[in-house]
Amino acid sequence: MPIIDFETMPKMAITEKHSDAFGELLTGSTIEIGRLHFKAGQRAEPHTHVQEQIVLVIEGQVEINFDGELKEVGPGGGFHAPSWVPHGVTAITDCVMLSCKNVIEGVGHEL
Repeated sequence: MPIIDFETMPKMAITEKHSDAFGELLTGSTIEIGRLHFKAGQRAEPHTHVQEQIVLVIEGQVEINFDGELKEVGPGGGFHAPSWVPHGVTAITDCVMLSCKNVIEGVGHEL
């Protein structure tokens, strides 16, 4: 059984094309999970992609922009973005989120 320790994994900018996120990515053959860190005021611009994505806030407060609708959420909140649905986030406070995407043709978070 592979044991995972995000604390010891390399940190990287994640999806720089759309996002200020920084953190760790773990990629399997069909799924990828990222632990995304944002400082207050940083964001992931509204964007779309073919991958389905589920995001869960672990720490802090964020404003979610989901298909043009805005909502503030904290720990335990998040969203499920089917393929091609516009979504983005803005960190209200420093925050940590888990983001899961399916891997399509070798691509998950690194669009």
